[in-house]
This record gives sequence, C-alpha cells and structure tokens, in this order.
Amino acid sequence: MTAAQSLEDIHLNVVPRTETERARVDAATALPTDFSKAWPFEQNGGGAQTVRSRDTADAFSQPAANLTFEQELEFRIGNGMFRRVWVSPPASTLASDGLGPLYNARSCQRCHLKDGRGHPPEGPGDSAVSMFLRISIPAPEASEIAAYIDGIHPTAPDPTYGTQLQDFSLPGHKPEYRLDVSYEEIELPLAGGEVAHLRAPTYRAADLGYGPLHANAMLSPRVAPQMIGMGLLEAIPSEDILALADPEDVDGDGISGRPQIVWSDVYDQPMLGRFGHKAGNPTLLEQTASAFAGDIGISNPIHPAGSGDCTDAQTDCRAAMHGGDAEQSGFEIDQVGLDIVTFYSQTLAVPARRNLSDPEVLRGREVFYTTGCASCHRPNYVTHRLEGDNPASFQLIWPYTDLLLHDMGPDLADNRPEGCANGQEWRTAPLWGIGMTKLVSGHTYFLHDGRARSLLEAVLWHGGEAQHARDTVVDMPPEERAALIKYLESL
Repeated sequence: MTAAQSLEDIHLNVVPRTETERARVDAATALPTDFSKAWPFEQNGGGAQTVRSRDTADAFSQPAANLTFEQELEFRIGNGMFRRVWVSPPASTLASDGLGPLYNARSCQRCHLKDGRGHPPEGPGDSAVSMFLRISIPAPEASEIAAYIDGIHPTAPDPTYGTQLQDFSLPGHKPEYRLDVSYEEIELPLAGGEVAHLRAPTYRAADLGYGPLHANAMLSPRVAPQMIGMGLLEAIPSEDILALADPEDVDGDGISGRPQIVWSDVYDQPMLGRFGHKAGNPTLLEQTASAFAGDIGISNPIHPAGSGDCTDAQTDCRAAMHGGDAEQSGFEIDQVGLDIVTFYSQTLAVPARRNLSDPEVLRGREVFYTTGCASCHRPNYVTHRLEGDNPASFQLIWPYTDLLLHDMGPDLADNRPEGCANGQEWRTAPLWGIGMTKLVSGHTYFLHDGRARSLLEAVLWHGGEAQHARDTVVDMPPEERAALIKYLESL
C-alpha cells in the first residue's frame, strides 16, 4: 500500500461527513491570520473533552468532561487497572499476577507517572523505569507484510534480547541490562548575545545479562510519552492526516512529511500508524496491548505469550510459570481488562489553555506560525462523527501535530528504522499540555529520549526538515525567542 492510497478508519464506527459538514470543518480548521487576539475555541484544546486547568500534579489525570455517568465509572475502573502493581505468579490475587519474568515496570503508572512523560535516569542512583531501549536487527529478507506496505524497512528482533531491553527481572532471572547514559555539553551561541547549552547523549546497554548483543543490533532510546487526548488523536480522520503528507516536497517548502503505514494484528491489514515515537501502532488498543506485553510481561489476546518479550535463547524465562488464568481465557489480562485500560487511555482529558490573551503569548503565537513550526505541528482538526455516545465524536481539537513522519536530521537520529520510518524520522509529537510538564512530571525533559532540558533546547535540537525553522529561532532577537517559549508554555 502506497502513501498516496487512502486508509479506512476501520477501528471506528464512522458516520460519513455531509458536504455541509465538510465546509464547516474546512472553515474551522483554516489557519488564522489575525494574531492580535485569542482565536475562537482555541482555549479548549480537547473540544468538549477539555477540563479546567489545575495547578496540581493531577492535571493530566482527569476524565474527559463529556463522559456519561457510565463512561466515567469505566474510566475510574480503568484508572485502577492502569495503577495496578503486578506481582509474580502464582499469587492469591489471580487478576494481578503474571509480572515478567523480565520487565521494565510493574505498572502502567510507573512509566507514565501521573499520566505524564518519562525521563532519562538523572544519575547513578536513579533507575530508568520510564525509559528503555528498543532493539532490532536488519532482517535478512522482507517479511510477507512488505508485499502489502510499500517502503517498509525489513527488521527482526535481536535473537537473544527480542524487541526491547528489560532492566528488571523476577527472582531467579537476570535482568537483560542496565541503561547507561552519558552526556557531552555543547555550547550554542544565539543572536542577541545569548548562549544555549545542549547535551548530546551516548547510550550504552551495560551489564548485559544474556551475552553480547547481535553484531548488527540497532538501539533506540524511548521515554514514556504523556497520555492526554489520545482518544481524540485516534479519532482524527486518516484522510485529513494523509492530505498533509508531501513526501516529495511538491510545494517546495522543505517539509516532506510521510505517513507511517503499519500492519494491524487486530484487523489483519495495513493501517495508518498514529501512536509511539515513530507511530508504530495504529490504534490505542494495540498500543496498550504492546505495552502490557513488552513493558510488564503481561500476556493478552493480541500478544498471548506468557513470557512477554523473552526469546527462544532465554530458556529459563520461557519456561517460567506465568499467570494466565482460565477465568481470563488463559491470559494474564483478558480482552475485557484490555478494553477498560484502553478506554482509560482514550478519555484522559486535555487541560484548558492558559494565558491566551497575554500580549507576550500572542506575540509568541505569531512567531510560532511565521517561523514555520505549524508546518509540522499542525494546530487543529475536527474528529470523525462517530456512532453512539463516543466522547471523541465531532470535536474541534488543538493537538499541534500532523501525526506524520519527518526527517529530523542526523543529530536526533537513532539510526534504527521502524516500519516505514527510517533512522532519522520521527512522528511529530503533540504539543498540547507541554507547558504543564514540570507541574505534572516534576521535570522539563523533552524529545524522544529526554535529552532536552527545556523547551528552548528541544527546539534547538531540531534539524533535517526543521533546520530552517531552528536556524530562524537561533537568529531571532531574544525577545522573540522568549515570546515563542512563553507561547509553548501556554499550551
């Protein structure tokens, strides 16, 4: 399937738009030109799902504002399951056993603390519980899926370590590694006499527990992303995302976003990738199932192996007892539980924007648009109209992402392809809520690996298709840079 072909949103019960609705959507999502005041509905980034902005660490943990009573009850149950601490089998609490044998965290909440973003270890005494290394090797030949998806990069799991490295293990089993991170400070002069300091990371899989990595192993560091608004991202029409793609840069603006096309194990066909740092999963259900299996070692209907990511080379791990129960169809979490956690992830509310009418925020918004940031961080969409009482239905939202893959240059490259993404491409990260990271997560680390210690550092790491915008930020007067950051902090 080529990028130019349309992909149906078969994961949703879509009510087709009428021509009148299409005209309304086009008008609502047209890029504004008046930067002198706040725009209509700009405050409510999540549409009717938006909640008031709180000044506590629970700001990202609120249910969407438009849930029914029954849906909010399901959200609360999902929250409990998201926070559940899994234990090793066998255990007296059948619904909570099945951890590992190898794992990165004992609960979803341990990685996505307060539903916010993770961070790299902050020193020798800090764990990497919200960060890990993905791993793969070049595949000797293309898989059968390549016949259905053009441009896919053939890769395979590391024969010993699988698809990601786990740094925790149950008693009697060795962890796979310890994440070792070191940094080199880089000084970057800015216009106006200012100086920025960047830190260039080096990652090493230290203390390997099962022998050396494959000679051609490719590693990619990933921190856990924030959780808000993901059900709304899932409900954006794929045709609206594909319409933004320009892989050959036909319009000559230097931006050539490409869609990630991935194989859906649930629907057994190609779908548009939306979730993950390289958009490797098409739906939140599949993203959730992958995280349960890879991060916690919990088997489920989509990833049924009781040993999680353990490989054939890890014989003790494969032979260990697992927590699958007959009451849960033999899985450690069954379809009902998987659906509940997925619903929780779909309905975490987006907090309302702050300081919209602040003059410096308004100036920073103009800088954001005129610098070209909105070319990739697409501001707004209208979600599908959906059957039933789906809370994501027909909402004007402001996530600031095009959900496409972009070449971000060699400095941000992990040199590890994933699906249709090459080693320099990343999915545009949503920006809603980014100014609340310190409040929610207790830090200001950004980008896929947390190397940036501030929003300015994150901007200055941009390269590739974003090189021109980044250079513009370097060369602009200090007051304009400050206004840009003030605007980002208001999101």
